[in-house]
Amino acid sequence: MTLPRLLRLAAALVLTSASGLALAAPPQAFTATYRVLRDGSPMGEATVSLKPLGNGQWEYSKHIRGTSGLAAMLGAKLDEVSHVRWKGDVPEAVSYDYRLDAAIKSKRRHVTVDWAKRQVTVDEGKGAITYPAKPGMVERNTTALAIGLALRHGQPQIALPVAVKQEVETQRFKVSGKEKVTVPAGSFDAVRVDRSDADRGFSAWYVPERYPLPVKLSQHDGGDLTMELVGFSQR
Repeated sequence: MTLPRLLRLAAALVLTSASGLALAAPPQAFTATYRVLRDGSPMGEATVSLKPLGNGQWEYSKHIRGTSGLAAMLGAKLDEVSHVRWKGDVPEAVSYDYRLDAAIKSKRRHVTVDWAKRQVTVDEGKGAITYPAKPGMVERNTTALAIGLALRHGQPQIALPVAVKQEVETQRFKVSGKEKVTVPAGSFDAVRVDRSDADRGFSAWYVPERYPLPVKLSQHDGGDLTMELVGFSQR
């Protein structure tokens, strides 16, 4: 085979590989349930689901309900709903709604992404904030899912552009090793992932060959909150 033909073949293989990555299939629709603990004590239950909307977009949602202790007394409930489109394995943000309700507190956040203008708008009811969008950007609700999908390819370090209140910040995560984890769904040899760019107290344990979500997640920013997998079903 001549050199020009080899170069053409190599170029074709590169383009084919790139196309395959860009068109990587999203995960199946699923529903996961979690036990939620605060400071080690049961606080509530969470339902996390992913489903297609039929317009090229998918909905990823998380609903937490207080069922024990103070959270139950206050009628606490948290709803997060994200609409995404797929860029390879990345659930790229289209919109995000955050709603927290309790007897003594209420909070809202609405995020929209205008991809034609490459602009993010964040509104918490006190005046909208706008800033430039970045390709492959996720938001706080879909971060755990994006990490799980990246782990399917064995990535030891993950950098995610995440839309926060006033900008898109790059959040970095690294695989810290494997640990035995026991949760209501069972015992697993899980991959531990920690946030590495800031001391935010984020740790998550994944079994990427089985689930796109963590079997356990621990977050210390704003309180010692832990989620443990109870059940997972695909549709």
